[in-house]
Amino acid sequence: MPHYDLAIIGSGSGNSLITPFWDEKRVALIDGGVFGGTCVNVGCIPTKMFVYPAGLAAVPAEASRLGVEMTLERVRWNAIRDRIFGRIDAISESGRRYRAEELDNVELYQEFVRFTGPRSLRTESGIQITASQVVVAAGSRPALPDVPGMDLPQVHTSDTVMRIDGPPRQVVVVGGGYIAAEFAAIFHGFGSEVVQVNRSQRLLRNNDEEISRRFAEAAARRWKLELGFSLRAVEDNGNGRVTAVFDDDGGEQLRLETDIVLMATGRVPNTDRLDVEAAGFDLDPDKTLSVDARLRILSGGKPLEGVYALGDIANRYQLKHVANREARVVAHNLEHPGRLRGMDYTAVPFAVFSDPQIAAVGLTEKEARAAAVNEGDIAVAVQEYGSTAYGWAMEDSEGIVKLVADKATGSLLGAHIMGHEASLLIQPLVQAMAIPTPVSALARGPFWIHPALTEVVENALLALDVDCPRDAPL
Repeated sequence: MPHYDLAIIGSGSGNSLITPFWDEKRVALIDGGVFGGTCVNVGCIPTKMFVYPAGLAAVPAEASRLGVEMTLERVRWNAIRDRIFGRIDAISESGRRYRAEELDNVELYQEFVRFTGPRSLRTESGIQITASQVVVAAGSRPALPDVPGMDLPQVHTSDTVMRIDGPPRQVVVVGGGYIAAEFAAIFHGFGSEVVQVNRSQRLLRNNDEEISRRFAEAAARRWKLELGFSLRAVEDNGNGRVTAVFDDDGGEQLRLETDIVLMATGRVPNTDRLDVEAAGFDLDPDKTLSVDARLRILSGGKPLEGVYALGDIANRYQLKHVANREARVVAHNLEHPGRLRGMDYTAVPFAVFSDPQIAAVGLTEKEARAAAVNEGDIAVAVQEYGSTAYGWAMEDSEGIVKLVADKATGSLLGAHIMGHEASLLIQPLVQAMAIPTPVSALARGPFWIHPALTEVVENALLALDVDCPRDAPL
């Protein structure tokens, strides 16, 4: 039975834990999937490599509004796909080869594994492993509903849809979250006929209600939305196409014939594939591993020393930048068990790279008002992109910045942006929340370039009705 100083389950952010500290120690890296994890292979990186050219393909329609006539000759989907995965697959293979063949202190197990105890494991091939310290970074996977037809080759998840031959003429996207929003925009940009179907009446339900409503209005101007319908089956038409069958609460049926169906109905943590019960690990209600502030896994409510978890399997965010921060905390704690650090989740931002783009951080208006002693303690400002000079240049009628603040303290509680480069515009607001900066100081302290689009953020800050010190800059 091989024993290791450290065993890591997962080769995504968990791979970064193997620092020079472990050069003279034995490390087991275990992953039965594709080396490098979700983000590199099937997640944020390849999707954004599709998002950018899809945005370029949509330029002629936007340019026409501004008096510039352009034409889109064709989209070479397969060339785009091959360029993306030619790079991604090489990175994955290079990382695998480095760990498997070039490091004497690391043993790579390319198979799935299950716990037999908190520090003991059994691989699929039957190898028993023990370790002094363990890190679970096994990620998540796409969730699929239990309905007929999920095994048809025309039914895809985000794991498979980017490698198809295409683009397809027609796509049905099932779901209303960020994955559905991004892929609907990608396929629409490349010229596919897209129908997005969601079980509830609201898209992007974790966003501020106003942002969700405005995004749905914008999306409906680009592709077709069908809200309030649940998937019941996908039927094989026998001609290479399928029919997705839905119904609503009233019994009305919706049948959509299409080339492919993309199931974008969320992700689930991989705890159910690890026999975590055998290890005695606690689970949160969402089936993620329960961890303390130092990211130690809990067992019976108490932290297990030297047993950690990070990433999608241990938090609700499902964001790579969160997993990377957690990896830095876990790396420190593994190497300095006498000086443990905690994880700080202050001001975690996210972005949805759809069309239009969305970014947010902090509380929604509804959450802020619910948390306030009095509703009047909350200040809200909404600034349209079109109210600024750069917005005039763009003839923008969709983009907004919405800010939520505490009137008495001047603290920014939440920021929500929809529109061009929202993921960039959000950053000074993230910093203002992470390194507490009063709204008035952020608005009036630094210069904001005129007529850059960042003026929409400045104007939203100035519009907030919060206390401003008498000696603040004008």
